[in-house]
Amino acid sequence: MHIPKYDIFIHPMDLKELKSDIWIDEPLPATFKSGKKRYEIDIAYRGSHIRKFKKKSYHVTFYKPKTFGNAHEIHLNAEYKDPSLIRNKISLDFFADIGTLSPASHHVQISINGKNEGVYLQLESVDENFLKKRNLPLGAIFYAVDDDANFSLMSPIDHETKKQLDSGYEQKIGSKDDPIHLVNFIFELNTTPRNEYEQVISKHLNVEKYLKWLAGVVCTQNYDGFVHNYALYRNGNTNLFEVIPWDYDATWGRDIHGDTMEYDYVRMEGFNTLTARLLDIPTYKKMYAEILASILENQFTIDYMVPKVENLHNLLRPLVLQDPYIKHKIEKFDNEPELIFQFIKDRNQYLLEKLSSFI
Repeated sequence: MHIPKYDIFIHPMDLKELKSDIWIDEPLPATFKSGKKRYEIDIAYRGSHIRKFKKKSYHVTFYKPKTFGNAHEIHLNAEYKDPSLIRNKISLDFFADIGTLSPASHHVQISINGKNEGVYLQLESVDENFLKKRNLPLGAIFYAVDDDANFSLMSPIDHETKKQLDSGYEQKIGSKDDPIHLVNFIFELNTTPRNEYEQVISKHLNVEKYLKWLAGVVCTQNYDGFVHNYALYRNGNTNLFEVIPWDYDATWGRDIHGDTMEYDYVRMEGFNTLTARLLDIPTYKKMYAEILASILENQFTIDYMVPKVENLHNLLRPLVLQDPYIKHKIEKFDNEPELIFQFIKDRNQYLLEKLSSFI
């Protein structure tokens, strides 16, 4: 497999401005070169706490021409706190494998003004092009941008009732009326009586897809994944919401700081209001148990994951040795596959034990 190389050129004055304040969101003009093709782009830092790291992550928008590989925007993630550089990718691929909508991703090499910036993960933007590539109907997409996107009437930030039920979300695409559907969804998922819940929630949510997503979060153990690190897509044909995972580097046995996370840290039932209410319904509880049992037998296994992990690790190793930010950590990089494999073994066994007494 070939790893592409992108050369980015930013005017020195613009680069100085970019480096002067990591919290500036205003994009700056630049040139992007891939092979023999050149593109005029806007570039800005992306993420929140990751902006503080030495190796920055970037959001790139294409303007002339307007698309690159059928994408108008791409995200270039440094994966700086993941010593393996692959947790985000294997997570997003895992979600796709279990039947959940998930962004495509692949590793690339980056240089800025001739300076090697090392290995990055290119992430597909969840937007109208994401839908077109999958032959999906157009519909609204909302990004969960903070912990207010917790499927609750209460804010976990100030522990008060939310002034707006769509707090925590930013609309990426859709009409000005689409937030009304999101507000109605959040209101009804919280206020519908138990005896009416199955009938009402099925008019707002693709429940089977949601439970597959839940199983994916639980297996990969993304602690933030229940109230953050996702997007909502409202299918224009079915009018049902689906959840799309996002930013899954703190998974497979490591947390957001890159430290070890024990295999039993995240419970099988997840952590948000919507999940709790769904699992209170016997039909949905049984459905979740069957979905999770199938994944634990087929995809979340050593046999299934070892080739994926080893192929990526072998592909990236020569480039890690040239990456100015992480080449001194090659020993840690080399130890990561075994840590991931041990996590899968332990997590799989833990979830099987919990599942045995779940129904």
